[in-house]
Amino acid sequence: ALSSPSEEQLRRRWTGADDIGFLGGFGSDFCSGDIDDPSRNYLDRAEQIAIAARRCCTLINDKTLKRVVHVGDAPADVLAAKACAEMGMCGEGVEVSIVGVATGKYSAEELKGLAGETEPGRWEPKILVDGIADPGFLQACGLN
Repeated sequence: ALSSPSEEQLRRRWTGADDIGFLGGFGSDFCSGDIDDPSRNYLDRAEQIAIAARRCCTLINDKTLKRVVHVGDAPADVLAAKACAEMGMCGEGVEVSIVGVATGKYSAEELKGLAGETEPGRWEPKILVDGIADPGFLQACGLN
C-alpha cells in the first residue's frame, strides 16, 4: 500500500509527472482464501494489481491507461505482475512492469530469474540490486 505523498514530495517536479498517477492496493482488496497455497499466492497479488489498475481507470477520465508499474521485493510480487501481463488482467494493450527491489530476503538474481525476458510493450521487468536506494529507481518506475 502507498501512503499519501509528503509535502516535500508534492513540491518536486519530475519529467512526465503530469502523465502518471500513484495508487496503492491492499491485501484486503482480494483474497481467494487459498493464501497458504504457494502456487496460488501470487495470483491473489495479481488480482490486487488488476483491482488497482481498474481504480486508476476510474480516476483518469478521458486518458488511457498505458502502463502499470508494480514495485515489490518478493517472488510473489514478480510472479503477480508477470501474471497480469500474460493474462492481460490490466486491460488490452496495457504494459505491465515490475520494479523488483532486492531489499531483503530475496536476491536480485532470484527475482531476475522469475521475471524472465522482456516483452516490449507487454512485460517490462526491472530488477534493482540496491532496492529503492538504487539511483535508477525513479527511472525504472518511469520517472526522470
